[in-house]
Amino acid sequence: MNQYDVAIIGSGPGGYVAAIRCAQLGMKTAIIEKYSTLGGTCLNVGCIPSKALLDSSHHYEDAVKHFEEHGIDIPGEIKVNLEQMIARKQGVVDQTTKGIDFLMSKNKIDVYHGVGSFKDATHIHIGKEDGEETIEAKNIIIATGSKPSSLPFIKIDKERVITSTEALKLKEVPKHLIVIGGGVIGLELGQVYKRLGADVTIVEYMDRIIPGMDGALSKELTKVMKKQKVKFNLSHKVKSVERKGDEVIVKADDKKGNEVTLTGDYCLVSVGRKPYTEGLNAEAAGVKLDDRGRVEVNEHLQTNVPNIYAIGDVVKGAMLAHKAEEEGTMVAEILAGQKPHIDYNLIPGVVYTWPEVAAVGKTEEQLKEEGVAYKVGQFPMRALGRARASMDIDGFVKILADKNTDEVLGVHMIGARCADLIAEGVTAMEFRASAEDISRMSHAHPTFAEAVKEAALAATDDRALHV
Repeated sequence: MNQYDVAIIGSGPGGYVAAIRCAQLGMKTAIIEKYSTLGGTCLNVGCIPSKALLDSSHHYEDAVKHFEEHGIDIPGEIKVNLEQMIARKQGVVDQTTKGIDFLMSKNKIDVYHGVGSFKDATHIHIGKEDGEETIEAKNIIIATGSKPSSLPFIKIDKERVITSTEALKLKEVPKHLIVIGGGVIGLELGQVYKRLGADVTIVEYMDRIIPGMDGALSKELTKVMKKQKVKFNLSHKVKSVERKGDEVIVKADDKKGNEVTLTGDYCLVSVGRKPYTEGLNAEAAGVKLDDRGRVEVNEHLQTNVPNIYAIGDVVKGAMLAHKAEEEGTMVAEILAGQKPHIDYNLIPGVVYTWPEVAAVGKTEEQLKEEGVAYKVGQFPMRALGRARASMDIDGFVKILADKNTDEVLGVHMIGARCADLIAEGVTAMEFRASAEDISRMSHAHPTFAEAVKEAALAATDDRALHV
């Protein structure tokens, strides 16, 4: 029987990063993955493939709508080759997962393909296609991730009533795509197919999209996507989804209780994700799960069984790849006797629509609820020379700072390249910068980053220069 210092069940961003860090710190490490490729949801059917399709569809939309204005004339009709688009996406996925294979090999991490399940607190049974095997590990990290949620009355047939997994490999552009859920995944994939020519309707139970983010971001993204001809049915409670041949009929009640019927050829169910512990046999190791199916952990991500830890989507907190990576690193360093920490308030969130939406820290709603005295600085993207040059004028940067100390409490932005720009906000807040600190940093001109400086100036005695 092979023996290890640490074994990780699950090879998503949390699992494979934990494995690498454990190996770097001198531990004999194994990783177990039920699928044939490493990388988990994120690399195979999540973050990476969705971004590939977002980029491809963005190029297409630019060619159709904006090239002429830029002085680029293309003779003949511009057509979508969805098969090639999906093939390119798969090529990106394959290249990325092969990169993880290389990193495992480079760091001398043993990789097992099969379903990992506990025999007890130190032994893991691996069920493989060609048999089975048991390994022993002093410490074990559960990193089994999450899977798409649904509603009890919806039957996902993976053909017309689909999840994000199927939406990444459709054979045709839908005529009318009904998206149930106005969160990150639904909005991103909805925008992909809207660009490619589908009618898209978002049905959301709450009174706004991306309800977990600052209200100003929700309002602006709704406005921009309506301009892109995406339809929104907010404050609608879906009560039935029925397939009839190639049609899907969705019935929902609006906020007044009136029934609304929507008919499309595809329905994307995007109502969040739930922890995945199926087949883990956690009870054999004595590991406790909470009432939502998550693995219970303390502040060190340690379960009730001292040598077993859990990270990523399978524990409480935001279901984000980069949160899982931080947790994987933290557990590895704890096992090595170090004292790392994570400030969960400083884990950024991003929506990869165009314009992109990104945020870190407290929202205005949270500050009001907590009774914190704050001030707001906001700057519109359209006031930037760089934004006008690239025709990306939608959006703004909003900075929330403590009214008394000027410490930055939250950074919220929507616009071009905000997924990258938000790192400036994270860095500033990590070092407890004030709005004044950011406003006095030199920002290259012309750039989108100037909006961050200007928003900081606006928060500091309303000193924005270019509005």
